[in-house]
Amino acid sequence: MLNAIWIIFFLISFVVGLGKMVFMNEPDIFVKMMASLFAMAKTGFEISLGLAGVMTLWLGIMRIGEKGGFLVLITRLLTPLFKKLFPNVPSDHPALGSIVMNMSANALGLDNAATPLGLKAMNELQTLNPKKDTASDAQILFLVLNTSSVTLFPVTIFAYRAQQGAINPADVFIPILIATFASTLIGLLAVSAYQKIDLFDRVIIGYLGGLAIVVISLVFYFSELDKESMQAQSARLSNFLLFSVVVAFILGAVRKNENVYEAFIDGAKEGFQVAITIIPFLIAMLAAIGVFRASGAMDLLLDMFRGLVSAIGGDLRFVDALPTALMKPLSGSGARGMMVDTMQTFGADSFVGRLTCVMQGSTETTLYVVALYLGSIKIRHSRYAITCGLLADAAGIITAVFVSYLFFG
Repeated sequence: MLNAIWIIFFLISFVVGLGKMVFMNEPDIFVKMMASLFAMAKTGFEISLGLAGVMTLWLGIMRIGEKGGFLVLITRLLTPLFKKLFPNVPSDHPALGSIVMNMSANALGLDNAATPLGLKAMNELQTLNPKKDTASDAQILFLVLNTSSVTLFPVTIFAYRAQQGAINPADVFIPILIATFASTLIGLLAVSAYQKIDLFDRVIIGYLGGLAIVVISLVFYFSELDKESMQAQSARLSNFLLFSVVVAFILGAVRKNENVYEAFIDGAKEGFQVAITIIPFLIAMLAAIGVFRASGAMDLLLDMFRGLVSAIGGDLRFVDALPTALMKPLSGSGARGMMVDTMQTFGADSFVGRLTCVMQGSTETTLYVVALYLGSIKIRHSRYAITCGLLADAAGIITAVFVSYLFFG
């Protein structure tokens, strides 16, 4: 998928550039495109190096949380809910433990742990699957929850915002929580409609109702404030909550007699390696996006959406963030590149710069996750998994636009 997207970006850029040179009297268009190609390669390298410090810091902190037992704690908290959501999985089956551990790792932003746990869960669910080439109900629900999973600490987005010079990198924290909750809720409702899951079960209502009350309360409280107070209080609350989590991680590790400093260093080493590893991927995507924008193809695409939005009398400011939204279901790297490009073009603290970050954190990469997880166990028929996953994506993106207007518009 990413291979096709990358090739298409270059081919469309060439065709549009050629059209501008021949029919629109722009002889220097390919000069601009090549200049953008080299400039974005340099920018990608500089961004990756800038990320090293922030990623080193955050992954060090997350390792402290892992050592402090927070992954186990969240697993215990979620187990009663997942027993109800997966009634066809025996409570003593190892698949249930892997599912809950995967969701817990996703919630903490521990991608390095979440993916292998997710693959393990799919393999274990396959042992319960009577049709080995067709996704079971349990596998579909697990997939959709993964593609829309709530990430409590979107540290990668904070890292990119910090590197791009955002005054308060974590000011998108609460909007992301609201958007990703909406994505997960709609994904769950869609699957439940297919599978006839009883969402009015006391346990399920207790979990979902409690989360809904928190989200609705946040929206109601902040909607009553003027824009300046809303942004100030949102930033204060976000940073207070995040720093409180850091302290809780440290105290949890101390309580378990872990060496906090060594745990931080262990995670920090991984953070530095992650920052270095993404250099070729980030440069590849930024180079493709750079020539796509320099050729004018990006403007043609966005002008089409502006025309549609204008026709219905809508506000046009969100349109410049749509490339991230359109790319998100297809490619995580592509969407990340679009997010960085948008912040580079408009500024990290602009409305569209913040919106693209909220979109990035609102949902996962549906088509990639489905292909990875089902491909790992050779399932060819995904049934309604993609439909429900894309519905969840749409809910997350729409909510991201709504909350961004509320908080930053």
